[in-house]
Amino acid sequence: MSKAGTFRALHHHRAPEDPLVLPGPWDAVSARVFAEAGFPGLAVPSAGVAASLGYEDGQVPADEMFAAVARIVRAVDVPVSADVEGGYGLAPKELVERLLETGAVGCNLEDSEGGELKDPHEHAAWLAEVRAAAGDRLFVNARVDTYAYGVPDPERTIERAALYVAAGADCVYPIEAPPEVLPLLRSGIRGPVNVGVFTEEGPSPAELGVRGATRITFGPGLQRRATRALREIAAQLV
Repeated sequence: MSKAGTFRALHHHRAPEDPLVLPGPWDAVSARVFAEAGFPGLAVPSAGVAASLGYEDGQVPADEMFAAVARIVRAVDVPVSADVEGGYGLAPKELVERLLETGAVGCNLEDSEGGELKDPHEHAAWLAEVRAAAGDRLFVNARVDTYAYGVPDPERTIERAALYVAAGADCVYPIEAPPEVLPLLRSGIRGPVNVGVFTEEGPSPAELGVRGATRITFGPGLQRRATRALREIAAQLV
């Protein structure tokens, strides 16, 4: 089975209390740490990579992001998915080609731009083009940004998710959806559901799995925790 096939299989037939946990490396060293700890796959966060390269989130040039992802992929043997934000303005075919060149087997694609939600039907059509170009070579995680942009109605999230799944998305990611709404979202969404954990507080991965999460990712949360630890070490050296 290909790495993409292996990665896709990790999302299915899981017990509710055993969601797929995918740490988010920001460079080759952190990727190796997570892989050596035994995690079966990794999910590279764009914000974590941005911080490691000295950029604000959303400001990394596409070439630098793809190069960073390629370095992470080269450092480990496990499948790697990458957050490539809104696709950097690339046409679907070129976006897929650039991702495959890095060795990544999956990607996050968000449905907002410039601080606003995209038209869901237009975004679904774009996702369908990505799927057509990728075939089964990429696991597509379609981010749903409703909660992040002040639209907390679960039905709007479910409607967008249905369009994206119909367009070929393998998984949907209602970013910033509160844990208490996960059972409702789970009941209305076909296929795997990604839940992001950004702080050390809140339900455990197992608890989120019981509420409806298929997989858990961490965005830049782990990179920020590592930075705090490094500041503490630095303070002891002064």
